[in-house]
This record gives sequence, structure tokens and C-alpha cells, in this order.
Amino acid sequence: MRKQLERKTGGSRSAMMKSMAENLFIVILAFYPLRHVHWGLDLMDTGYNYANFTYMGTDHMDPMWLFSTWLSNGAGHLLTSLPNGGTLVGMNIYTGLFVSFLALAGYWFCTKKLQIRPWIAFFGEMAAISLCWCPTALLYNYMTYVLFLGCFILLYFGLTKDRKEYLIGAGICLGANVLVRFSNLPEAAMILAVWVFDFLCAREEKKGSGVQQEGLSKKILRHTGWCLLGYLATLAVLFGYIHIRYGFGEYVKGISSLFAMTDTATDYKASSMIIYMLYDYTENLYWVIRMGVFLAAGMVLSVPLGMVKGKAAAVCQRSAQAVCIALGAVMTGWLYYRDAEGLRVPFCTLDFCDYLSMRRPAILFLMLTLFIAAVRIFHPRSRKEDRLVGGMLILVIILTSIGSNNRVFPSINNLFIAAPYTLQACWSFLKEYRDKKIACVTISVFPIKCILSFFLLLCCFQFAGFGLKFAFAEATGVRDISAGVENNEVLKNVKMSAEKAEWISSLSAWVNENGLQGQEVILYGTPRTLAIPSLSFYLQMPAAFNPWINLDSYSYAAMEEDMRELNGEMPVVILENVAALYEEGGEGALSEAGVSDGVAEQVESDIKYQMILNYMRQNGYVQAFRNEKVAVYISSSEMD
Repeated sequence: MRKQLERKTGGSRSAMMKSMAENLFIVILAFYPLRHVHWGLDLMDTGYNYANFTYMGTDHMDPMWLFSTWLSNGAGHLLTSLPNGGTLVGMNIYTGLFVSFLALAGYWFCTKKLQIRPWIAFFGEMAAISLCWCPTALLYNYMTYVLFLGCFILLYFGLTKDRKEYLIGAGICLGANVLVRFSNLPEAAMILAVWVFDFLCAREEKKGSGVQQEGLSKKILRHTGWCLLGYLATLAVLFGYIHIRYGFGEYVKGISSLFAMTDTATDYKASSMIIYMLYDYTENLYWVIRMGVFLAAGMVLSVPLGMVKGKAAAVCQRSAQAVCIALGAVMTGWLYYRDAEGLRVPFCTLDFCDYLSMRRPAILFLMLTLFIAAVRIFHPRSRKEDRLVGGMLILVIILTSIGSNNRVFPSINNLFIAAPYTLQACWSFLKEYRDKKIACVTISVFPIKCILSFFLLLCCFQFAGFGLKFAFAEATGVRDISAGVENNEVLKNVKMSAEKAEWISSLSAWVNENGLQGQEVILYGTPRTLAIPSLSFYLQMPAAFNPWINLDSYSYAAMEEDMRELNGEMPVVILENVAALYEEGGEGALSEAGVSDGVAEQVESDIKYQMILNYMRQNGYVQAFRNEKVAVYISSSEMD
């Protein structure tokens, strides 16, 4: 009786500890994505998107960008109306919660439906959060991931339970995603999962009873029809609202510009996206092959030692394992310090403020996920549910990168199912897979387990370091958060470098003194790395037509038309210092200031910049403020 009571008490204590651990996992996953909300002042993507949210509409945005990311802009606009929605930290918190939702939804699905161990799912979600390199301000990315995840989960339920409401819901997610980001159109390829799963079900039914409960064609048409119903109904509702709000002709005009922009922004061509994505994978084969050499060496050494019989067998086995562990350690050190020929960088670095610390390990992790998913699909003993998950993961990884000019980086940013799935598969392999005996030779799997373990440990270390240290600013990582700004409410509590704090503080003081908040502004910095579109949001000055006019996707023709529509209006003009130097003294001023020939050439040849200069000269603009980063110009008539 006493033993039974102790057993029950021990069991309840164990269950309680497990529940506490899972609750702790949930709390961490909810708040960890918000760890960097006050880090860094990004002058490009972050404030640019928040400016579009704040001043959403054709008056202050490029219609192409407005309509191609309409639903994400609308969601962002709603966020700006929430408490502290007019501040950088406030908006970072609100948009960061999308990552929290992705992690929590992924954790729930992986633990409850895929039966992944909670601690493995937790580490997988933490890895996925850590690899979110993209600023959360880019809602068109994170809403894409949310709806894509929703489609994944709903398709799984709809197909495994044969429930039409889930299939309609999956269609709704994909239909809405087209309005989140127009380039999400290829996600319609998820219908392949429906067709393949229905085929597998029909084949199993035929093998089992010899009779199919429903014809394959009929089942495929039924499931496809429910998905299509949700997809088309969502598009009809959203397009109907756009027609009422803006006029459908405006939408067509904006999307037409999206297709035309590939003439200047060639990296947005579908062919370029696919080629660059494939290039990243094939480039990483350099490391796969060399890691394979370490693995082969371990296998070669293990085979003869494994053939030893008698008393010496145990000693030989331990010796072989020690050699494999040493090979794994040498391989890891080699990956950190070996430069690939022509690449000039090692596999990864310890500079966690740089993408190089995680890029190649993450791509190889993606390749491992694709390999595991493919094995699950084609393994003869795999359940159809396992094949469904594997197939959908392959589709998600591939389709996430299509529609973006960031190569495989979007897929790295979207591992909320893939990371737990891969870690669980690796854990099962390491724990359960045994040596194989072929004829008289025992093939040891220990070398494979050893190399895999060292690679996974390297990934965990690199991903964790990147997640803790990296915060996006001007397409690289923030390295200095030693200062702040006191005279700008939008940037309250934001940590940045002393240099940025100094010039943004002096600019904010001048804007405050002259009451320029709410006045329209033209912002220009060239080349692209010196762009300053975020100042529209930080200074609370709506763009006259587009905050980021030197983007390749914003055409010369579009800018020329927007400049004509100013109709004598005199917006404030803010030029980054390189552009301001050229305005003051031409090519000679750039040369005297030590500006590189490449940058000087871009300034001189930039048609958009020349349009701005001509407008300023025609309307008598004069310099009213200057600091070490920007110069502000106001029409002389406005000064009077």
C-alpha cells in the first residue's frame, strides 16, 4: 500500500514538473521574440515600413507597393492606432508578437499533433526565433509566414480528418496571402499536397481491402473544390473592398507596375529568384562534400575494427568510437577556420552581429530538413500522415523563397515547423538507429551519429549566438547601443550608437523648433546603402510621394509623374550628406570629401537625384539645416 502511494505521489510530482516545464516553455516562446525591441536605429527598412503604415494610402505611398502588400499595410495601419503605436519601441512590440504567435502555434502543432517531445519542440522554436533575421516591421513577410503556417496546419487537419471546413480555411489563408504580398501567388502550389495525399489514401485503401471507398478523381476534385472555394471567396471579398475603397482600376495599375519593375530590378524576376535560391544550395555542397570526407574516414576506420571478435572486440569498438569523436571535433574546428576556395570566408564565424555566423549552417540545416522530409516521403514503411508532413515541409521551404529577392534567407526565417521536425527526426535517429549487419560485416552507424551530433551542436551554438546578438540595422547587425535620444518621442527608449544619437538628436531639435511635424518631405540618400527613408516615421513627416525613392523597384517614370503631381507644393527636402555635397559643389566637392569613385559615379548618374535637384533649383530651395549626416532644404518662399 505504501509503495503504491509512493508510486502515485511520484507520478503526480513528475506530471506536475512536466506541466511546469511546458508552461515555462510557452512563456519563454511568447516573450523571447521581444528581446531586441529597443535595439538599434535602422534608417532603411524598419522606419520605411512604419512610415507606410502610418501614412497608408496613395497620397504618400507608391501605389505599386501599397497594393502589392495591401493587407499587411492595412494590418500595420491598425497597429499604429494602438497605444504607443506612434513610437518605434511600441511598433516593434506589436509586430514582434507575430513572431511570438508563430512560435506558439508551431509549438502547439508539433507537440499535440506531430507528437514531438516538448523539450525538442521548444529548442526547435527557439532556433526558429533566433534565425528571424528580418526586422518584424516587414509585416508582409511575417504575415506571410503566419498565414502559410495556418494553411499548413489546416491542410493537415482537413486531409487527415477529411473535414471540408479545414480545407476551406486553408484556401482562405492562401487567398489572403496574395493580398499580404502579391508574390505569394506561387503558394497555390500547396494544392500538390492535397493531390498526393489523396493518391496515397486511395492506394492504401486498394492494398487493404481491394476496394476504394471513393473514386480517386472524385476525392481529388472534392478536396480541391473546398480549397478553391476558400481561396476564391477570400479574393472576391478583399478585391471587392479594394474596388469600393480605391477603385479596381487603381489596383490593376499598381500591380501592373509590379510586373514592369523587373526591367530595372532584375533580381525580382522569377527566373532570378529560382537561380539564386539554387545557387545557395549548390554553393553549400562544397561543405557537404568535405563533411562527407570526415564521415567516410570514420566509416572506413570503423569497419575493420568492428570485425574483431572475442575479448578485443569491446576495446576495438571503444577505440573506433574515440576516433570518430576526434574526427567530429576536428571537423568542427575545420569548419570554423577553413576558408572555402574563392569564398574567402569560413563555414561560420563567431561574429554574431553578422549574417556569416549563421548563413551556411542554416542553409545546411535546410538541406538536412529537405533530406529527412524526402526520406519520410519515399520510405516504404512511412505512414501517409508522415509523408503529408514531409511533402508540405518541402513545399514550404521552396515556396517561401520564391517571391523574394533575398535568396534562401526567407526560408531561414520561416522554420517554425521545420526546426522541431528536423531535431525530432535527428533525436530519433541518434537514439534508436542500430548498427546494420551485411553478410559477415557489421556496419557501424556511430560515425554518422557522431558527425551529425557535432553538426547539430554547432548549429545550436551558432543559432543561439546569432539570436542573442543580432538586431537588424541597414541590412547588417547593430554593434553599438550605448546612447539614446531624449528630444524625439518616436525614438524614446531606443538604444543606438553615439554617432547616430548625436545627429538624429540635432535634427529632431531643429524639426521640433520649426514645427515641421506633419509637413511633407522628400528623402534621398544615394547609393542605396546611404538611404534614409526611415526619417519619415522618426520625424513624423509624411513622404511627398514615396519615402524610399531610390529603390530600383520605384521606376523613373513613376517618380517623374509623382513630381509633376506636386503642382507647386513645396515639400521639405532632406538629403543624405553625400547627395548634399554634390548639390553644393558637384563632382569636385565629392572628390575633396574623399567620397569613393564608385559612390561619386552613382550620385552623378542617378536620374532620380537629378530630378530632385532640378525641382529644388526651379523652386528656389535653400539649405536651412546641416549636420554630419543630412542637410535640410526649404523653399525660399516658405522661409519668407
